Amino acid sequence: MNGIDELAASIVALQGEDSAISGKLRLHVADTFGALVAATATAEGKALIGFRRQMQSFAGSANVLDDVALYCALARLSEVDDIHLASMITPGSIVVPAALALGAHSEARDVSDVAAAIVGGYEAMIRLGRTINGPAILYRGIWPTYFSAAFGTAAVAARLLRLTEAQAAQALACALSMSAPSVGQHHSESGVRWLLVGHAARNGVMAALAARAGFTADREQIRSRFMPDIYGIQPHLAAMTDGLGERVALAEVSFKPWCAARQTMAATQAIREFVEAGTVPEQIVEMAAAVPPPHFKMVDHGVKPGDRASFLTSLPYQMAVAVLQMGSQLDLAPAPGMPSPALQALMARITVKADERLLVNYPDQWPANVILVTPHGRHERLISHVPGDPARPLSEARLAEKFRRLVAPVLGQADPLWQSAVDALRSWQALDRLVVKLDKIVNAREITSA
Repeated sequence: MNGIDELAASIVALQGEDSAISGKLRLHVADTFGALVAATATAEGKALIGFRRQMQSFAGSANVLDDVALYCALARLSEVDDIHLASMITPGSIVVPAALALGAHSEARDVSDVAAAIVGGYEAMIRLGRTINGPAILYRGIWPTYFSAAFGTAAVAARLLRLTEAQAAQALACALSMSAPSVGQHHSESGVRWLLVGHAARNGVMAALAARAGFTADREQIRSRFMPDIYGIQPHLAAMTDGLGERVALAEVSFKPWCAARQTMAATQAIREFVEAGTVPEQIVEMAAAVPPPHFKMVDHGVKPGDRASFLTSLPYQMAVAVLQMGSQLDLAPAPGMPSPALQALMARITVKADERLLVNYPDQWPANVILVTPHGRHERLISHVPGDPARPLSEARLAEKFRRLVAPVLGQADPLWQSAVDALRSWQALDRLVVKLDKIVNAREITSA
């Protein structure tokens, strides 16, 4: 057993008509599509769209691989895309855009192939993330989603191209050979982080095409000394095959209820619940959040104007926003002038600490414990699941409202795109219409960013 051969066989055999997952699959497709569209309005999104236009001008033409790179980059940069906690992987932002772009060009024109490809892509990324212990290596500077992006899109393309088991295994092996651990810690609107994750996704499609053309790769990479010697990763080989064909990884994936690093959300949810129960800002004397130790360094800091990532990952900022500006938490970027003086004053009353007791169910759960002190006393709340987690699911109506809030700055309040996105996997015509709509949105941004 090398993990790759077994996973490839499972992906090739996937069918898209499984009613047990079809409802959840449609919602993840729509949720990711909304994130992608919303990201076109960000500074980073406009830069990516403008760069693709420049590259097309240089090359003289465009191709579907360019679409995969751009769409995956846009969805991932949104930071409202879905996430699998135990693997530290954000699979939807990579798998769904790739499947939509490739599916629209598929010769088979069978929408069930697209559904199966998406399920297979989730399976591949999540299993690889578990194998490399994503929650641990992230804090060493290795980005699990970046590392697994090519692997995920290779699985998508292998299923859509209807590769044989042997070809699919070669596609996965080739993609894994192209995996890179990190993009560094440079955070700015002009940073290459999102450009590189998009091109990692592009590489996975190329790997599948290479496998179809007869190229071969090392299928023993996970079982051999490759990962320990090159990356310092001790892979857990069994994670590639445990329960394969018996359970679907997609069922374990969480939706994000607002725009922020998921590591900040349990504590922020506790504050939201205090506010919804009647706590007002003037009553707050202090707030203290306890988080799992692996998260502490990532979230215990302030914010830096111009550094969007610092706002997304700052727990004091996210908690303060939940008190003073809860309605803005779906904004993909902070407004000019943030943080306001009121937010800064409230952030100064927030402390963060690491608590080993919160590791009991980690990394399957990312809990937080929050203490709120008011003149009326001390209030405490432990949050193990946030809205959007499988144990605390968001309704379709809530996801639709999130979608509309996200796309409104791009398309206007009345655009009926949610239903089109939900229905995309019902027929080939519906899928084609959605991708054509996406092309128009991106092309419009190309014109405005020129």
